[in-house]
Amino acid sequence: MVGTPTFHFSGTSVLERPRSRTPSVGLLSTYPPTPCGLANFSAALADTLSANGSTVNVVRVADGLPGPSNRVVGELVNGSKASVAACAGLLNGSDVAVIQHEFGIYGGADGQEVVDVLAGLTIPSIVVLHTVPRRPTAHQRSVLESVMRLADSVVVMSESAATVLRAVFDVERGKISTIPHGSTTPTVAAGKRAGRPTLLTWGLLGPGKGIERVIDAMPSLQTLRGSPRYLIAGRTHPKVLAHEGEAYREARAEQAQRLGVAGSVSFDGAYRSTASLSALAQTSALVVLPYDSTEQVTSGVLVDAIASGRPVVATAFPHAVELLGSGAGLIVAHDDPDAMTAALRSVLSDPRLAGGMAAEARRLAPTMAWSLVAKSYQAVAQRIIARPVERTWAF
Repeated sequence: MVGTPTFHFSGTSVLERPRSRTPSVGLLSTYPPTPCGLANFSAALADTLSANGSTVNVVRVADGLPGPSNRVVGELVNGSKASVAACAGLLNGSDVAVIQHEFGIYGGADGQEVVDVLAGLTIPSIVVLHTVPRRPTAHQRSVLESVMRLADSVVVMSESAATVLRAVFDVERGKISTIPHGSTTPTVAAGKRAGRPTLLTWGLLGPGKGIERVIDAMPSLQTLRGSPRYLIAGRTHPKVLAHEGEAYREARAEQAQRLGVAGSVSFDGAYRSTASLSALAQTSALVVLPYDSTEQVTSGVLVDAIASGRPVVATAFPHAVELLGSGAGLIVAHDDPDAMTAALRSVLSDPRLAGGMAAEARRLAPTMAWSLVAKSYQAVAQRIIARPVERTWAF
C-alpha cells in the first residue's frame, strides 16, 4: 500500500494584511469622564473617526470614575499584569490600535507598563506622543524608545516635536508622521464683545501654568480703556489637588490682592465642555498662555484658542513659536515680565493688531479641524495595515 506522502516545509512567506477603507480602531487612553486634556483629545478623535466610518472601541485607563460611553469596551488597571494582558486582547479585536502616550498615565516607572501592552498586540499600532522631552532621563529614554520600536507608526503633533524626536531618540525615521492636534471650529462667529475686555487662560490649574506672569502685568493694564480683567478658567489638576490642595490657586488670589487688582482677577473652577470653552473664548479679547515650560511641543489649549479666532499671547514654548509665527499671536520670553506687559497692552490697545491676529487665527483654524485630523489617522492606519507582513511557516 502506498502511503500518503508527507511534506515538510519551512521558510518565510510574505502576506498582505487585509485592506479596509475604514479600519476599525482600538483606542487606549484616558477617556471621559476623566477631567484632562488627553481624555478630551481621545473623545474628540473617537467621535470623528466614527463619523468618518470607523468602528472605535475604547480601552480606558481606569481612574476610579465610571466610564459610561458605549464605546468603552474595557479598562486598563495600572499595576495589574492580568489587566495588561486583557487590554491587549481587547485592542486586538480591531484592525489597528491607537495608543495615546504620556509618561504619567500608565503603570510602572515612567509608564513602562504600556510596553507590555504593545508587546501583546497582534495588530498594527499607532502610538501618539503627547510629550517629547528634550532632556529625558535614562529611563524615560529607554521606555519611549521601547514603545517606538514596537509601534508600526509614531505620530507627533508639531514639527518641533518631530525635530526633537529625530535629534534625541533612536527611532526609525520612516515611522514618524506629523498630524496636528485637532480642534473644533466654532459654528457661529464671535459677536461684538460687551463689558470689560477679558484676558483668558483656561485649562487644569497648577504650578507651571505661569498665571503669576499675567497677574503681575495687571496693575499696568488697569490704565487702559475699559479696565481689562483677567479670567482663569478651569479646575485644579487632580494630581495637584491630591498632593497640594488649592495652594497654587490661593497663592494667585493672594498675589492679586497684594497688587491691588483682586477686582480684576477672577477664577472660574467649573469643568466646561468643549462647546462651553469655545463660547467662553469667543467672549474674550485675547487668550494668554503664560506657561513655564520651555519644552512643550503640544498644546491643545493653543490649538483651541486659534480655532476660536482669538489673538494669542504666549511664552516661547515650541508649539507656540511654531503655530503663532505667521501672525496669529505674539511670543514673549519666559523671563521678561516687561515683554509680557507690553504684548498684552499692544493687543488690548491696538484694534488693527488684534484684528490682524484674529484674521490669521481664522485662516489657520480649518487646517486643524478634527475632520481632517481623523482622515490623516485613517490614512496612516490604512498604510500600515496594507504593509506586507512576514510570517514564518513550518509544516
